[in-house]
Amino acid sequence: MDPALKLITILIIAIEISFTQNLILNFIIIIVSLLILILNKISLKSLLYIFLVPIIPAIGIYAAQLINGSTNYGIILATRVYAYVFLGTTFTKTASIKDLIFTLEQNFKLPAKFAYGVLGAFNLTETIRKEIKQIKLAAAMRNVHLTFFSPTLYFKSIMSALNWSNLLAEGMTSHLFVEDSPRTHFKNININKLDYVKMIIIIFLVQIVLIKF
Repeated sequence: MDPALKLITILIIAIEISFTQNLILNFIIIIVSLLILILNKISLKSLLYIFLVPIIPAIGIYAAQLINGSTNYGIILATRVYAYVFLGTTFTKTASIKDLIFTLEQNFKLPAKFAYGVLGAFNLTETIRKEIKQIKLAAAMRNVHLTFFSPTLYFKSIMSALNWSNLLAEGMTSHLFVEDSPRTHFKNININKLDYVKMIIIIFLVQIVLIKF
C-alpha cells in the first residue's frame, strides 16, 4: 500500500479507537499488527522492546482506573496504549520515510521546500548522532565527561545541528533547488486503485468489528 494512504488508514483507526470502548477491536489491532511485524521479520529484540516500553503507562492507567474507576475500562485503556504502539510500529517497519515524503509531494501537493526540508532533517539524524559521539570523545580527552544532563552537550549539539543545516541549505542551492519551480523526479510514485481498495476494505472491517462487538 502507498505510504501516505497507509498513514491515513492508521490515523483513522487510531482516532476511532480513541473515541470507542471496544476491547475486542484493541486486541484484533494488536494481533494483526503483531502478525504483520513477524511477517516483515522484525527482530526479537525490537519485539521485546515494543512489549516492554508501553508496560509502565499501561499499568499506570489500569491502576488509576482500578482505584478511581472501573476495571473493564482500565483494561480497555491499557490495551489501547498497546494498540497505538503497535499501529505506529507497523507503519515505521513497513513504510519508508523517504517514500512517504515523495508520495506526499507528488500525489498530495505537499510543498517541495517542506518535503525536502523534512527529508534532509531525517537524513541528518545519523550524522548528528555521530557528531554527539565526537563531542563526548573530544571532551573526554580533556578529562571532561559530558552526560545526558550536561548543558554543554546540548549547546554544542545545537551549534553542530545549525552548522549542518546551513551546509544542507547551501547544498540544495548548489543543486539548483528553487522554490515553487517545476521539478522532475528520479523516482515517480503513483497510487494505484488497488491501494484505495485496500484502504477502504481495512476501514470497513474496523466498522464491522465496532458494530458486531
